Amino acid sequence: MPSEHMSKHPVIVSPEMTTFVGRGPCDRLLLPPDALLLGFGDIGEPVVRTLTFRELESEGHLLVFAVSRAACRRLFSDLPDADARWFLPSDLRTLGQSIVAPDCDEAAADTLRLARSIELLCQFFAALRAGALIPVDGQPSLTESDIARIAAARRIVDTRWHEKLTIDDIAKSCGINRDKLTRGFRELYQCSVAEALSDRRLRQARQMLAASDLPVASIGYRCGYLNNASFTRAFSRRFGMAPTAMRRVGVAA
Repeated sequence: MPSEHMSKHPVIVSPEMTTFVGRGPCDRLLLPPDALLLGFGDIGEPVVRTLTFRELESEGHLLVFAVSRAACRRLFSDLPDADARWFLPSDLRTLGQSIVAPDCDEAAADTLRLARSIELLCQFFAALRAGALIPVDGQPSLTESDIARIAAARRIVDTRWHEKLTIDDIAKSCGINRDKLTRGFRELYQCSVAEALSDRRLRQARQMLAASDLPVASIGYRCGYLNNASFTRAFSRRFGMAPTAMRRVGVAA
């Protein structure tokens, strides 16, 4: 990773795309023609935005994609709005983090960055086309720091779902008050914290039903349900059939 006094590290993905990683400005000589610039902040912040060429001198983005606009039109049939900002979902943010700090030997780092840059670009445009990216400016009641804290709450739900979590615990961990977390979480994700936690646990339970021979009651307990009856009710509401029926369908398939 380059030092703070050097340019960002470039990864030439193709003649139509360059990924810039790290601190410092981007080398303009490595930009593809008529480049669309996407800045991913410091990746800890859940915001992606289009950049101007002047902003290439900024050190505020640990990850920058420079992609030919012609390539974007050819591959994705559209371009994002200029000066737009969107909340970045946790799965895409995790992918971005893996480009900044790849989990491999240094010799293979740029190869991995190249592959994951293509993946992140495709997923970004797919989410944009599907309307799954929430414009930051479309959330007037939330500041960017609020969004970052609420995104941190979502990460807790996604990664610590197996723990005994309360809204107060999550709010305290993210440095936000309970009321703002509750309102903001629904604004960003169109569900409550409890609903997101339940959905995450039930999706995990469905995976365990398909991939293990554990008793249904044990799976429910591991996924945060204190008794089999409450697990069965919640699972049936979510997937339209009881866990035992889901397992039979999986076995038959």
